[in-house]
Amino acid sequence: MSNVTLTIGGRTYAVACAQGEEEHIAGLGRMIDAKVSGITATGGTSEIRMLLFAALLLADDLHEATRATVGNPASSGNSAAKRLDQLAARLENLASHLEAGRPNA
Repeated sequence: MSNVTLTIGGRTYAVACAQGEEEHIAGLGRMIDAKVSGITATGGTSEIRMLLFAALLLADDLHEATRATVGNPASSGNSAAKRLDQLAARLENLASHLEAGRPNA
């Protein structure tokens, strides 16, 4: 196992990953940070809500890319839907860790 330090929204997070996946995870972290940076924070917006909004924007990007590539995601043998379900489960896991005050997910 390896660890990657991500900086998202000005905060750092240590994330465990498989050996050799470090650069991929770092790239994903940069994508999330770019989305978080593009969200205008309003008073009282929590870190969790900001990450939720970033996740929704990324999921929308994925959805649009899938539609553009495949045409109709429903006809792709449910692979796009399965991947979205996997991403949703990972996001829920991250959110539960953040809510519990554990930054490592």
